Order: sequence, then C-alpha cells, then structure tokens
Amino acid sequence: MEICTHNEHCGGCIYQELPYSAQLAQKGSNVLHLMKEKGIDVCRLLGAEDDTTIAPEEIITPAPCIYRYRNKMEYTFGDQVKGGEMTLGMHQKGRFMSIVTVDNCQLVDEDFNTVLKATLEFCRERGYDFYNKKAHKGLLRNLIIRKGERTGELLINLVTSSQGEFDESAYCAMLMQLNTANTIVGILRTINDRIADAVYCDEMRILYGKDYYTEYIMGLEFQVSAFSFFQTNVPAAERLYKDAISMIDDVKDKVVFDLFCGTGTITQSVAAMGAKKAIGIELVEEAVEAAKINAARNNLTNCEFIAGDVFKILDTVQEKPDVIIVDPPRVGILPKALDKILAYKTKQILYVSCNPKTLADNLRYMAYYGYKPVQFKAYDNFPMTKHVEAVTLLTKA
Repeated sequence: MEICTHNEHCGGCIYQELPYSAQLAQKGSNVLHLMKEKGIDVCRLLGAEDDTTIAPEEIITPAPCIYRYRNKMEYTFGDQVKGGEMTLGMHQKGRFMSIVTVDNCQLVDEDFNTVLKATLEFCRERGYDFYNKKAHKGLLRNLIIRKGERTGELLINLVTSSQGEFDESAYCAMLMQLNTANTIVGILRTINDRIADAVYCDEMRILYGKDYYTEYIMGLEFQVSAFSFFQTNVPAAERLYKDAISMIDDVKDKVVFDLFCGTGTITQSVAAMGAKKAIGIELVEEAVEAAKINAARNNLTNCEFIAGDVFKILDTVQEKPDVIIVDPPRVGILPKALDKILAYKTKQILYVSCNPKTLADNLRYMAYYGYKPVQFKAYDNFPMTKHVEAVTLLTKA
C-alpha cells in the first residue's frame, strides 16, 4: 500500500515510511538493546553466539499481516483547528487537543472507515456539537467500533454526554443502510457524563441487536462485550499464545495460575488442554465477568476467575501453583507483587509481555530469586507502530 494519507498528522504509525524489513530490524535492535542493558543474553536464547551472528530482524517474529489487522478502534470527536469543522478520529501528534479525521486508515477493516465517514456526515448534517474537554459541554464524545475477525460481526458504540438530543432511530437506520462487508450485529449508545477524558459508561442503550460480538481464538468461543478487553490482532495473538503455552513442559493435571488474565484467553486455553485447575486473576471486574461467561460457553469446569489486585488476591487463594503465567500491563509487575509471585518457587514461570522495557526490568529482578530465562521470542503484532510483544520462559535454578 502507499503511505497513509493521514501520516503527516496522525501519530499512530511511526514506522509508516519504512519498508517492513526495516521496521523489523529497528524493533529487533530495540529489543536487543533493552535486554542487553539488563544483562539478558537474547542472542544465546535464540541459538546465536552473539549479536554479530544474528541480524536484528531475526530477533523478532514478523506479523501474519501488516495491514487491516486491528479489530478495535476508539475514535474521538473534536476539531483539528480551534473553531473549525467537526472532526472524528485520532489525536494529532504533538497537539493533543486537535483531532484528525482518519477515514482512510490502513490498519483497520475498510468497514471501519465507512462507518466513521457515515457517522461524521450524519452528525455534521444535524448540527450536533462535540464535547469540549475544557468547557465540559457538548454532546458527541467517541465512536468505538469492534469486529469479530473470525465471525465478521461488527459492534458499533456511539459515546455521548446526556447534553442535548440525539436521533437514535435515524442513526440506526443510516448505519443499517451502509454497504458493509461485515454484518452489524449491535448498535449501542453509551452515556458518559464524566469530566475525565476517557470512556466511561454511566448508561448503555442497545439501539439495535445485541451488546456483544462473538470471536473464536485458540479453538474456543468468546463473547466480547462493548468494553471488554480482547486481543486487538487475533491471528497474531493466537500464534503468540500457542507458542507461549508450548514452551511449558506440560500443563496436563497441573494447577496453573494465570495472573493479569484479562478475559481469560490463556486461562481457558490451558484448562481446555487438561490442566487440573486454571485460576485467572484480573483487576478489571468486567473482564472477569466476561471470562466466567465465556468459560461456561466453552463448557470448562476446571477454571476459576477472581477479580482483584494480584498482590492482595494471592493471599486468599488456597491452591499452590505448579506453573505460573503472567501477562501484565505495560508497566510490568511491581516489586511487591513480583515478590509474592516468586515466593511460590514454582519450577516454571511463563512471562507474556507487551512492553520489552518493563520485561527486561522484571527479568533482572527475578534473577536475584534464581529464575533465569531459558526461552525467548519477540513478536511484531502491531506493524507500523512502535509496539513489540515478547514471551519468556523462566526456570528456577
């Protein structure tokens, strides 16, 4: 594809102008540098003698697809120029208050661009105003679109304040007349009257269909609700999870802790593979409720999900793990929680990371407890962007 038409202003795809091989080389070099700083020999883990015998692009696994891979986007209403025409899209790089309309984005399904254009035109024609983050006045706040990669289902969620009228029936009728390749299964309106510049749900209205879409990953079925966390690039995430779980000796008949489990994709996968019990712990209550619903859908009775802070919840769990899997947020695992995890002295810990920098920090910390990395793989699951994911298996010396 050609360079994105939004590249000048949108800050999402920082590597847009680089050939894909150069993107991999840059990301691989970054990973190597971060790990080397903390004394972690990635080259040895990948079977090379040193960084002179392995090319940077060989350090990172390429994405299955470099375009149209995102299955969720959260757009913001605003203006690019103060007092100018209303826009709908992403924050402009270097100018947070400015919003760039991104109706030709190459990272999303073309249906996302179609729905964005139609929604913006609909709202402009009716003279609706956008929510001003400084004055805390206005109607339109966000548009969130989600897609089931394996089902072709679209879920559209318009986020507004309660200030002013909005023609819900006309909006639904307009969307249903669009020529989309995927099937619209739900149209929602979320009311958010919070001052904070983030999406909250004070009230949800189902304008059409249902408030979730269905996805399949790791051979399991998942019901993904409007605000549930779910993998943004399903084929890439599935490959990473399969690789990660295969690093473990064997989960059959073992007690497995899956910490920071989100909606429990890995938890349910190891349960389906014959774990004696898989226990997922996650801070976000909605994610835990979704995990419970999905476990029931998949007829899994050997997994349990607990909502709460990992540091606190571990004190209440009676079972002792044979294997621990951690998949923390970008900030990594805080020392107090890491101390408690390492105190179990399990033979193996599988670390799934969305931030190699905090992964390197945690690996160095874990070395003091006798845990050393024995397998490592990095993944480019989000081409054109700066993000890299990685998986490390550690064993206790």
